[in-house]
Amino acid sequence: MQFLDGHQPPHDLTYDDVFMVPRHSTVASRYDVDLGTADGTGCTIPLVVANMTAIAGKRMAETVARRGGLVVIPQDIPVGVVTDVVAQVKSRHHVHDTPIVLSPDQTVAEALSLMPKRAHGAAVVVVDGRPVGVVTQDDCREVDRFAQVGQVMHTGAVTVAADTDPREVFDRLDTARAGMAVAVAADGTLAGVLTRTAALRATLYQPAVDPRGGLRVAAAVGVNGDVATKAAALLEAGVDTLVVDTAHGDQDRMLDALAAVRALDPQVPVVAGNVVSAEGTRRLLDAGADVVKVGVGPGAMCTTRMMTGVGRPQFSAVLECSAAAREAGGHVWADGGVRHPRDVALALAAGASSVMIGSWFAGTLESPGDLMHDSDGRAYKTSFGMASARAVAHRTATESSYDRARKALYEEGISSSRMYVDPARPGVEDLIDEICSGVRSACTYAGATTLAELHERALVGVQSAAGFTEGRPLATSW
Repeated sequence: MQFLDGHQPPHDLTYDDVFMVPRHSTVASRYDVDLGTADGTGCTIPLVVANMTAIAGKRMAETVARRGGLVVIPQDIPVGVVTDVVAQVKSRHHVHDTPIVLSPDQTVAEALSLMPKRAHGAAVVVVDGRPVGVVTQDDCREVDRFAQVGQVMHTGAVTVAADTDPREVFDRLDTARAGMAVAVAADGTLAGVLTRTAALRATLYQPAVDPRGGLRVAAAVGVNGDVATKAAALLEAGVDTLVVDTAHGDQDRMLDALAAVRALDPQVPVVAGNVVSAEGTRRLLDAGADVVKVGVGPGAMCTTRMMTGVGRPQFSAVLECSAAAREAGGHVWADGGVRHPRDVALALAAGASSVMIGSWFAGTLESPGDLMHDSDGRAYKTSFGMASARAVAHRTATESSYDRARKALYEEGISSSRMYVDPARPGVEDLIDEICSGVRSACTYAGATTLAELHERALVGVQSAAGFTEGRPLATSW
């Protein structure tokens, strides 16, 4: 990456402070761009969902991996639960979404409570594992909530074999003017569902899969307690990437934790963080990390900078840390601070191999937690920071009341924030489409067909706040 005037500014920069300049390009189409990462995680798009309890769950993990990204299960989830989540994610189909399944005698109220858990907004009614009908949210409108779904379901859904090519499924749905197909296995049992848009996505994205064909999933472990035992259990569960995570990564406890993890001889990439300096990056790589997480304080739920004054503008942090990592043969993940597709593109241009996203994905149907509605009827999910009072209380539930109360005095992070679901982009896949479209276009402007070429060819300038504002679209006329 180069700066437009040939000199790096003496002050640190955020993503809002910079822009990319178009360069001569021979890339004919954004679809000619390969977004695969080179950090050993096996991702085919450079997106990692942050290990936040309000965001990273099994539905998120399955959906994101199907599109080529990676979800990190949080460190405060019990190992037994993580083991179950990993097994479930790895068993999911590469193309078909996991359906909401109901029996004919379940109520409309139950259907309405479950359907928002999946972006396809429908449930399949089954008897003895075989689909007999489909019920949608529209089918349940103005219907008695105690009515049985067998009375409101429709039986004319498009049915396809589980191994049908996605393009063929798309064409059949398009011809039938239907929104979703039900996929069945050779024995007639339900295999999954596929919407018209999902069939299209299946032709554009490559799932992130392990050598055995299972969807990839990562998990985090902290630096306190018996790190080796928990890390060993996560590796035994089959996680594809192990993340050693703490807010301040450049400390002795992190180095001890990395030593304990490396002693297990993990055959998967080890990620460690967080840091914001070249020195911290080199120290973690020397201690055994393959990838270093970069970012202190840029997250939407994080109050670290306001509470402590500690942190660093994220673009400069990623730029410096990625340069240090490349010299040492390692990689970095840019963790936090992205709010627009441009921010992801700029993080990759600065040298990150992937970008971690947290709160941006909290307001999606796949995030954990129930879908709530405010007084105006707008749908939202509740999000919270991993250093907030809410997260600390959950993480220290087994400790004494005194120890819990003492730690609660010094929490950082927002404990409860409403993340509204965008009606136009309610699912995480909708946001992935938006992000990948922006990144692919950024690559074509730079004349790059890979992320490595994007970093090599990116020409970056520094702008004023007015320059950033000029680039923002207007929702209404001036």
